[in-house]
Amino acid sequence: MNEDLTGNYREACSQCGSVDWGLSDEQRFFCRSCHNIIERTLEVQSYPCTPGSSQISSIKRGIRRKRQKRECLWLECEGFQFILMKQAAALLELGVPPSFKDDVLWPLWRRFLQTSNQAYTDTPVESAKFKVQAVDSDLGSAAESSFMSASEMDSEKSYPPGTSALEPDSCSDWLNGSKGSRKSRCRAMRMTKTLALIHLALVWSRQALTLGDLLRLVSDGHVPYLTAYQDLPEAMKLDSARIFGVQSVPSHYALHREAQKLICFLHLPAFPPIRRQDLLHPAMLSLRYLADANLPDELYPWVCMLMERSSLAGAACRTLEPSSHPTLPNYDIQAAALIIVTMKFLFGLDDHTEWYLSNAAGDLVTEECTSHDRSPQTGSTFSLRRWYRLLHVAKIRAQQMQERATARKQWNTTTLSSKGKVQCCVVKKQRMAKTLKSCLERLSSCMAGNPPVPPSSFTFCWGEEDGADGPSLRDKKLNAVVTLKQEVLTHVNTAYWHPSLQVCGNLCSLAWRSSSGGSIHYEETEATLPRSYLWLLQLFSFLLQVNLSQLHQEVLNLERRVLSRKVRKAT
Repeated sequence: MNEDLTGNYREACSQCGSVDWGLSDEQRFFCRSCHNIIERTLEVQSYPCTPGSSQISSIKRGIRRKRQKRECLWLECEGFQFILMKQAAALLELGVPPSFKDDVLWPLWRRFLQTSNQAYTDTPVESAKFKVQAVDSDLGSAAESSFMSASEMDSEKSYPPGTSALEPDSCSDWLNGSKGSRKSRCRAMRMTKTLALIHLALVWSRQALTLGDLLRLVSDGHVPYLTAYQDLPEAMKLDSARIFGVQSVPSHYALHREAQKLICFLHLPAFPPIRRQDLLHPAMLSLRYLADANLPDELYPWVCMLMERSSLAGAACRTLEPSSHPTLPNYDIQAAALIIVTMKFLFGLDDHTEWYLSNAAGDLVTEECTSHDRSPQTGSTFSLRRWYRLLHVAKIRAQQMQERATARKQWNTTTLSSKGKVQCCVVKKQRMAKTLKSCLERLSSCMAGNPPVPPSSFTFCWGEEDGADGPSLRDKKLNAVVTLKQEVLTHVNTAYWHPSLQVCGNLCSLAWRSSSGGSIHYEETEATLPRSYLWLLQLFSFLLQVNLSQLHQEVLNLERRVLSRKVRKAT
């Protein structure tokens, strides 16, 4: 019976070359010599029949289908869009509202694509493309990817798939307007621009995350950045490390400068005003930094008074306005500078006055403890000497923990190469690095299986609970530095020192550029600054993860605003 059904099929077997076919129970053809099963099957056609009639079986012969290859193009901007989507999703998991992504970040990204002529235009610019040759899924073949430069794809133009829903007409009203000149030079997308776009979106939506918080989340791995290319689709992973791989997290100054360039490139309108109840306002940020630095709450009214004197409380100084205030403010650095200048007004910080006031505070604590029969540690007067000892020990401990955490991280990103000889060397080095990393994880205290530490807005923890960095000093009084004169609180220290407030007119590379257009030479003036002031700069520089020069520059800018205002009033 099998010979009758398979007799018409006379093709030779691809394995042994014989023509001896049989039919299995599953109606599939197999070679009786080598038992090779082929894709040909017996198809039975059923016809309408009446009782008593017979069914007719026939073999359908057809041409064997060949593998159909199809090509798909992935643009470079699609990879950055995928990474930007992952970064936004990580922020949403940390508590950022969804309106941040849907109403601000995506319209901002669409505006960048249109202004840079990468999408939403009839003449898109040429960029790097990923050429993917995929085989039909029913044949079970793996996809092959290759990277092609713009010169190899001159004749092919393509828009990112799925961008039809991201048309410029669907953008918000604040994004409608100037589309940018087509003659302007196209700004290439980089990984730092993804963080800059996220920072601008956070400022626009007035979220609680500052630029320093964003960099801390990136450094701790809560927001993908260093190894974000590993989450790309399989079709784009070939040579993706060359384009999307980075070696380190950008600095605070570099990322703020990148965000300022994006503002000018995108021609953004005025940002929404920062209100006093917003967490980006200096009044709210100073409360947070006072708590993190374990300073007393009685310092807060003096910080607010300085903020009013310097005109930083108004919405005009806190909001980016292209016509009147085109510079994006450093919200976290300005809040830290307010606290530092307030400490200089109250405690002097000239290596003499602060210790004299600390001795006076110690005498008040001794008198208070003697009269109430208590220990000196429970006194209500704030002592700068005791605060310095607590913070100095806690800062050293936190720096050591941060260095150990940095040493446990992978120090280099994974790179791929299309050349066979180089690929073998790269794979061998990667295996050695993974083996060494696993050995270090077994020897270290933090094992690889431990869950990650949840992020926190505070660097230190003050209180009486277990694991705290020390006792809290927030309820202490400023009796030694503040006195009541004519029913008005007045600070005891009447002298205020400051370095030269003149700005160097030469824009050299060794200086930080100030808002007035000049430069400030921090390295030249560091040796002349008091040690107490430098230590306070180092403390807030560690809390905010910013450069000492950048923080010192913001202190000088604040002192110019306050002192020049006093000079104008005196004249």
